[in-house]
Amino acid sequence: MLMRMDSASTPAAPPKPFRVLVCDDQPDVLEAMRLLLKGHGHHAVTVDSPRDLLRTARDQAFDLIVADLNYTRDTTSGQEGLDLLASLEAQGNVTPVVVMTAWGSVDLAVEAMRRGACDFIQKPWDNNRVIAVIRKQAQVERRRRSELEIAANVQQKLFPHSPRRNLETIEYAGHCVAAREVGGDYYDFLEVSGNSSAFVLGDVSGKGVPAALLMANLQACFRSQEPQALLEPAHVLETVNRHFYDSTAAERFATLFLGVYDDRTRALRYVNCGHVAPMLLRASGEMETLEPTATVLGAFRRWSCAERATVLAPGDLLAVYSDGVTEAETVSGEEFGEQRLIKVLRENAAQPAAAVVEAIVDEVTRFSHGSRYDDVTVVALRGL
Repeated sequence: MLMRMDSASTPAAPPKPFRVLVCDDQPDVLEAMRLLLKGHGHHAVTVDSPRDLLRTARDQAFDLIVADLNYTRDTTSGQEGLDLLASLEAQGNVTPVVVMTAWGSVDLAVEAMRRGACDFIQKPWDNNRVIAVIRKQAQVERRRRSELEIAANVQQKLFPHSPRRNLETIEYAGHCVAAREVGGDYYDFLEVSGNSSAFVLGDVSGKGVPAALLMANLQACFRSQEPQALLEPAHVLETVNRHFYDSTAAERFATLFLGVYDDRTRALRYVNCGHVAPMLLRASGEMETLEPTATVLGAFRRWSCAERATVLAPGDLLAVYSDGVTEAETVSGEEFGEQRLIKVLRENAAQPAAAVVEAIVDEVTRFSHGSRYDDVTVVALRGL
């Protein structure tokens, strides 16, 4: 006899195991936590020092971090753990952190939560309490990530996916890879009156959702400009700076490069607002940099800038990029640096702009083994 099963009677899929990063300087504590989590179907990655925790949290994704507050023998102040919380925040960590404290150190646990921890576990612990805390906080983190995935999809649609107009004397392309679900880097191609186009690449301070919101704010500032206005980049940037200053916290700012290219004269007028200097590889092999002409945007109400100009001749290649390119690191802390970027540019100088952009992003990814501490954004312009 055949039995009919509808969707209501289909067994639910088992919950996905949590990934938990556990840090403690005592091997027996790490092993006990690993076995406890394994027994409930979860996976624990264990490290025995704050340094290893910071590196692992940066390079891998976790649902939860569980960290002790004391690491030096006979130390009970918890200052090492509090410093670790600050270091995680400075590193841009958004994974919830549960701290472990000795029995009776409730005041220390409260201070840790004031500094960013989401909960605490007292040692020696109660197994049921540990699993309940981990399940609660990890589920919160998964919901947050689901929402961030939606936000990431929205943000990706804000970037231009193809040139807005075809120019006769240059080709151009751009790409942004966020370090996390959403990022603070911004690039855009803007239409300008006549035979000109504008190119923008900005880097908002901070990471994650706050930086992404400011990035969208910055983009709106530029896309709301009349095409004719962009023919005066210095005036536009003074307006953008006022808006950014008035609508952001005092510690927030953005570096930015704005260039306006004239397809008839091949002239590129630009303003560099405290941004890393774009690299201009001439067809002759000579390398130039387009240094800052103003300070960062949004930091000061009274702000001014200077325009400079250059020419993009046939075969010239201009690479505008965020500092996430040159500051990408290996596990040992070695940076990608300018010389590696120059090497990639020289090796791909004859390639189309889109191929140059992808070559840079791919080389940075290989160098850092796929881990990103900062957003990686590149725009390339190539003279035809």
